[in-house]
Amino acid sequence: MRLTDEHTAFRASVRAFVESEINPHVDAWEEAGMFPAHELFPKAAALGLLGLERDPEYGGEGADHSFQMVAAEELGRADAAGVAMALGVQSMMATPSLATFGTPDLKRAYLAPALAGEQVAAIAVTEPDTGSDVSRLRTRAVRDGDDWVITGRKTYITNGSQADWLCLLVRTSDEGGYRGMSQVIVPTDSPGFAVAKRLDKLGNRCSDTAELVLDEVRAPVANTIGEVGRGFQQQMQQFIIERMYAAYSSVGSCDRALERTRAYITEREVFGQPLATKQYVTFCLTELQAQVEMLRNHNAAVCEAYLAGEDITRGASIAKLTAGRLAREVADACIQFHGGMGYMEETWTARFFRDTRLGSIGGGADEVMLQVLARLDGLPA
Repeated sequence: MRLTDEHTAFRASVRAFVESEINPHVDAWEEAGMFPAHELFPKAAALGLLGLERDPEYGGEGADHSFQMVAAEELGRADAAGVAMALGVQSMMATPSLATFGTPDLKRAYLAPALAGEQVAAIAVTEPDTGSDVSRLRTRAVRDGDDWVITGRKTYITNGSQADWLCLLVRTSDEGGYRGMSQVIVPTDSPGFAVAKRLDKLGNRCSDTAELVLDEVRAPVANTIGEVGRGFQQQMQQFIIERMYAAYSSVGSCDRALERTRAYITEREVFGQPLATKQYVTFCLTELQAQVEMLRNHNAAVCEAYLAGEDITRGASIAKLTAGRLAREVADACIQFHGGMGYMEETWTARFFRDTRLGSIGGGADEVMLQVLARLDGLPA
């Protein structure tokens, strides 16, 4: 895929946004355990970052997916991955189903303010005893007239303590397994909704992650996204886009980490010579950079296939698996070549090491990606 001058100009504007509106504040946000989403999101929306692919009728930019790829790469260069992840939740995880399957009324009520940064959205799928096994989802919605009455718990919910509404995957019938689920928009000011606690994480600390409780929360049946009973299928489509966001942003974060480490080994002297004169060190960083370039090209190919309307399940699974593992390798090498200083919290490498570990867990663990790929290869995964 060949990017245009328009992509280049857009990339520069997103990079400037990261350097001016995110990076100067991340130390304070990390210390606080969250960033002010209601302050940052309107600034992101002013650049179009929250609705790049969305219909202009609801405040979107009407651009194609290639601009989302560029934006995610640049957001990945933020000094704390938690902010990029939260922005990704708003643009590519909590709103795609609503944009694709929602009614015009639902889009006006919830999509438009989310694209404007006026409301913060969260995607609520994972439950305390389900993890990646969505078929075991237990949160239930029982119909009572024109309302769903919802009871259950959700956990590991990014933006959970700041969200104005949830894209909630909930069981709406007695059918088991992957059947009988629906996606429902649930405002967080509804009676019976509560944030049980904010979770204390190893990394991505400035992104608030919460456990949520729904105790007979009422939501209009009209808040159902798409068809009742088709929530699992709709969520799987949304997961594919989420996984590409992870792969796109990993390219940006790994690129920046390798740039910074190359600069460090050029200046750092060991036994009277720059560390960059050691062949093992330079070859290791060069090989990792080559792998980042391969991931970038794979991502671009998947993006192109998506734009052509093709099924990208395989390509997205490969991208997610590769990105998570590659980021871990890059983080480990960066700490190693910074030596003892790289192990100190005051050095960027420590946060990068902690933040990148989530890539092989969140949004579908490596093992889930391997299971998907094995099945596509005809193996009994």
